[in-house]
Formats: sequence, C-alpha cells, structure tokens
Amino acid sequence: MLDLKAIEKAKDRLKGVAHRTPFAYAPNLSKISGYEVYLKKENLQLTGAFKLRGAFNKIASLVEEGKRGGVVAASAGNHAQGVAFSAKYFKINATIVMPDSTPLTKVQGVREFGAEVILHGANYDEAYSYAIDYAKEHKKDFVHPFTDSAVMAGQGTVALEMLEDVKDLDAIVVPVGGGGLISGIGVAIKSLNPNIKVIGVASLGATAMKESYDTKEAKSTKSVRTIADGIAVRDASPITLEYILKTVDNLELVSEDEIAEAILFLLEKQKLLVEGAGSVGVASLMQGRLNLPKGAKVGVVLSGGNIDVTMLSLIIEKGLVKSSRKMKLSVVMVDKPGSLMHFTELLTKVGANIVQIGYDRTSIDLEFGDAVVSVDLETKGVAHQDEVREILTKNGFEFKELR
Repeated sequence: MLDLKAIEKAKDRLKGVAHRTPFAYAPNLSKISGYEVYLKKENLQLTGAFKLRGAFNKIASLVEEGKRGGVVAASAGNHAQGVAFSAKYFKINATIVMPDSTPLTKVQGVREFGAEVILHGANYDEAYSYAIDYAKEHKKDFVHPFTDSAVMAGQGTVALEMLEDVKDLDAIVVPVGGGGLISGIGVAIKSLNPNIKVIGVASLGATAMKESYDTKEAKSTKSVRTIADGIAVRDASPITLEYILKTVDNLELVSEDEIAEAILFLLEKQKLLVEGAGSVGVASLMQGRLNLPKGAKVGVVLSGGNIDVTMLSLIIEKGLVKSSRKMKLSVVMVDKPGSLMHFTELLTKVGANIVQIGYDRTSIDLEFGDAVVSVDLETKGVAHQDEVREILTKNGFEFKELR
C-alpha cells in the first residue's frame, strides 16, 4: 500500500544513508520562465540518482521481514546501482541483469558495489524477462524499478524533503518514465497539500505513459528512442498509472532538442551535470509548457546525473545547434584558387568562428569545376546566424543548413 505513512516510514529508513540533496533557488531559470524556480538536485544523490531511495527502502523492508536470500534486478542504469549499493549495505547478495549492449562503465559501476552482473538480451525488455525467470529459479526477491509500493514509497521521500525546505510551493515538476518517482511524489504531495499541482514531463521519444494518461488506460509503444534513457520506458504500468491518474494534474512532452538544450543550460548556467531524464522538467520550463500563473513557486526534480560520457558530446552538440550557437553548412563554390579564401573572409567579416571544415571536389553530385565545403561555425544566436545567411546569399554562394 502506497500512502503517506509508508513514505514517512521510508524516510526514517533512509536517514543517515541517502543524502538530503539540496533544494535551491535557481535565479537564471526563474528569470527565463517567469516563475520562482527551485531545483531538487537528486543528481547529487549517493549513486548519482533518486533510484537509491526506492531500492534501499525495498531491500530494507525485505530484511525487516527476514528475507536475506538475495535480490535480483534488471537495469542498465540508475536502478542497478541503487540495488547494488543497498544490497551491499545490508550484506546480502545482488544479481543485476543488464542488456549485452550496456556500456562497460555502467557494468563496472555496479560491480564496484559487489553485485554480480549478468549480461543478457539485446535490450532492457529481454534482460527484464530473463531476470524475472532467474529470480524465480534461484528463489531470490526481484526488485522492480517502479511497480512496487516500497520502491515508490522510497521515491516519495523526495517530496517530503522539498516541502520541508520550501513549504509554500505552487507546483512540482517531475520526470516520468515508468512512473515510480511521480507516483511516490504525487501521493506525498496530495496527502500533505492537495492544492500543489503535480506536473509530469516525459520525452517525445517515449510516450507510453503520456498516451496512457490521456486515455486513462495502460498503453505500450512499439519502440522508444530518446537521449533521456532513464525514462525510456516502452510499456506503461497499470499500477503506477493508477496513482498517476489520482495525483498528477498534467503530463507534458518535450522533444530531444529541447532536452539537449536543457542539459546544456544546466551545465553552463547552473554548473550542474544532469542526465537527459533529469533535465526534462527544466526543458518544459524553458519552453513555457507549464501554464502556471506568473510568479508561481515551482519545484523541479533533477532526477539524476549519471550521463554516459560517450553521449555527452553528442548531447552538447544538439544543445548548441538548438540554441543557435552552432551552425552547420554545406556550401557549393567554384573550385578555383581564391574561392575558399573569399568564403572564409566573408565569415570573418561577420565574426563567425570556423571550428571544423571539409573540402570535397570529387562527389558525383557536383558539377565539373565545383566543390562542396562542409563547415561548422560557432555563432552568437539567431540574429548572428541571419547575418551569415545574408552575406553568403549576397555573394552568390549556394548553401544548405545541416542538422
């Protein structure tokens, strides 16, 4: 049973284990959005994400019941580390099933907590199916990442801390994937102050919960594709959907480019490294999607900071393009001495910095005597990019903008 009492009990269990993460005023975001914005920095949590709270509360409850035979989980990310840490804390065995494609750094991160890792399946769903069978066969307890009342209660402790720090919030914005975090937060908030709005934000690349929320029926999608891998859930859970329908006032979607822009904003303006899933609430704020009264006091949950460094450069690139600070052009010019120099002089004239350039005279798509130049430019916003377009057009250059 998920209720306020269960969430308060989870808070007691987590005392001295989970960090009480900062819930701090964000002046830059407040100025941009027109709200009074506070950020709950679960990216600074032990193991780097809120998932520790739910995993620890679940395993603590199992231990209290005398169940010390070991736990099993399926995860390629934050839940895996939360379960592994918690099992080590209680000195019980943990087995984590991860997809074959899981990056080595994530596998090593779980093993460092002493858990056994089994690589199985091409994706999370195959790993999950195997983990369920493995737990049954070896008579171990399976720790689900979200459809478990003890897990959801642990996640709900985030809301208790937020309200203790800022009592008069008007709204809380929460990332949504499987729905465990927002279910716990929603129950806590509506129990303590039903007037506070609970707003969920999901990715356009993983819309199962949004479709389920709109139709009031658990839906599945054929596939998911998003840089917010922490909320990349294909199948909506009827269990979490039930809590979401009771406690969530609205559920919004943000695009990949908007998520990338939010990651970059948090890195530059807030000095916070936040993963894609943790950035969706900020993305919705920056895009003006919340429809709250001007000056409303809004708490935003940054759910995690475990971003894969191999993806970080790609995400930053997307953010730079989205915020008009990078421009990619394919330019056709006459292949003769001085053409390239003339082109670069024009860019110098408008103050556009070339960070990468390529020159191709052999493409079969080109007319004889032509060349194509691919160039990446650092720019200073929309107006500056208009200057680049204008000067190239005036000087007869044919070009395409690449994304």
